[in-house]
Amino acid sequence: MAAADVVVVGSCMTDLVSLTTRLPKAGETIHGHKFFTGFGGKGANQCVQAARLGAKTSMICKVGKDSFGYDYIENLKKNGIPTDFVGQAENVATGAASIIVDNEVKTLFNPAPALADLDPQFYIHSNIICCNESEAEILTGITVCNVKDAGRAGLVLLERGCKTAVVTLGLEGCIMVSAKEPIPKHVPVKKVTAVDTTGAGDSFVGALAFYLAYYPNLPLEEMLKRANFIASVSVQTTGTQTSFPYKKDLSQDLF
Repeated sequence: MAAADVVVVGSCMTDLVSLTTRLPKAGETIHGHKFFTGFGGKGANQCVQAARLGAKTSMICKVGKDSFGYDYIENLKKNGIPTDFVGQAENVATGAASIIVDNEVKTLFNPAPALADLDPQFYIHSNIICCNESEAEILTGITVCNVKDAGRAGLVLLERGCKTAVVTLGLEGCIMVSAKEPIPKHVPVKKVTAVDTTGAGDSFVGALAFYLAYYPNLPLEEMLKRANFIASVSVQTTGTQTSFPYKKDLSQDLF
């Protein structure tokens, strides 16, 4: 297999989505009006978004030897993602598997789901750690309600050893802070009407990985602005991977 510029180690899973008019009470059966399945898993989502922007990607994961697993492998192939390192486990349902690889490349770490007692090595070996508000709160103990709070959380992440911290803030964009520029900086995003925010964070991380691999000389702030925009496109359509934009559908000013 040819070398990939973006290697994602993470999870693949099938999303089962039911749409109802309200949440049921305990023990209650209610009518639903739509049900569908989709492809998810944070690692795979990020890999798909990077691939749709034109990155040469590779996915390292394991799925079950079941219908969902076979379908997922076909989904990766349809998105132009090699499956050489996608394993299938006997007698195990398709779920998530995570492997840490030390391969001397720039590391973008998305700590999801976050752990309060995350191994310190993850901070030390991460060039960039990128998390959302709730993940930042779990990691740092700081409640993130606004841009200022996000900046404080980012500084704590820096103190733990990462070189750059990015905290995403949904429709408010994100903040960035680094060892070289220790004053938190807000990177806003143009307001849009959100239809479905599922997977927006993965779209953002996948886009950021693409820019890190293909435009390494682009200032990080500019990378974040572009990743913000791409994620904002994804929230204007329903679904997770189905909402991720392709390079051909985006303004060429982004490339």
